Amino acid sequence: MKLPESDLRAAASRKGSFLQTMKAVAWSFFGVRKSSDYAKDLSQLNPVHIVIAGVLGALVLIAVLATVVSWVLSSGVAA
Repeated sequence: MKLPESDLRAAASRKGSFLQTMKAVAWSFFGVRKSSDYAKDLSQLNPVHIVIAGVLGALVLIAVLATVVSWVLSSGVAA
């Protein structure tokens, strides 16, 4: 399904803040979201911000997991 260019421009010009986007992405990583909050986010958030926040969230998650694994292995708990 291809959206018209005017719809894409309108979506990219939404005024949702990047902090709102980060909070929405964090809730998405956690897996808990009300449908009313989802609908509100869908109408307010900039899709470009969502992609950037998703990539940043994934990088943070990977860094945290790598740090925990490194700490467990170096502490001798896993032996």
